[in-house]
Amino acid sequence: MKRPRTVVLNGDLGSGKTTVSVMLADRLGVRRVSIGDLYRRMAAEHGMTALQFNLHSELDDKVDHYIDQLQHDIAASGERLVVDSRLAWHFFTDALKVHLIADPAVAARRVLARPGDAVENYASVEEAGRQLAGRSESERQRFLARYGVDKNDLRNYDLVCDTTRANPEQVVARIVDMLETPASALPTPACHLDPNRVRPAAVTDDDGEIVVHHQAPHFFAIRGQRRLSAAVRAGETMTAMVLTSGTAAAAAGPPVR
Repeated sequence: MKRPRTVVLNGDLGSGKTTVSVMLADRLGVRRVSIGDLYRRMAAEHGMTALQFNLHSELDDKVDHYIDQLQHDIAASGERLVVDSRLAWHFFTDALKVHLIADPAVAARRVLARPGDAVENYASVEEAGRQLAGRSESERQRFLARYGVDKNDLRNYDLVCDTTRANPEQVVARIVDMLETPASALPTPACHLDPNRVRPAAVTDDDGEIVVHHQAPHFFAIRGQRRLSAAVRAGETMTAMVLTSGTAAAAAGPPVR
């Protein structure tokens, strides 16, 4: 096995980043760094919930400056790491950039099942869903304004894994496979998506590999309907798919709702 590059993980709230990053660091024998854990400690020190601290960070850029400098310093150290951070992909330029996604309803149920605390506590699945969506959009707008990057653009990443039904071991296996595969042999990003979540576009070609258009949080198949249907029947939890360009998606017409 090649000596691993640093792996940076980000993705949807409730997508399993902590569990996957801990397992991956153990598998690779490298240290794990969690910017998310730091962010939660800072929220607690300010006496705020995670959502309140996100909104506070929109107004006070000192929070982001501090975390940015920390990530710059970690990246400059050259140490091989697993980094759990929603913006590390922007700072660790030569790392393997992994993005985890999950169906919003599944993500809400996962975070509701966690032990609550002063920083993150929800009374219902509906409240969890609303707060997760609010935190995600707050981060997205902040990153757009301060860095000019859109965390929802999947082309920022090398590997996208849908954890809606996949277990953490399956996700770790995909990441390790990616580390061992020459970059030239894979599409960018390499997408492993839950076939049950992919909807047909208005015009879907039956043949060939599965090609999808992303319109967050949904995916629409514009090619490979036969292969997609077979994956659903087989009960696959993650299936290799290709992310299309906006031009190809436009040619397929609007998605079927």
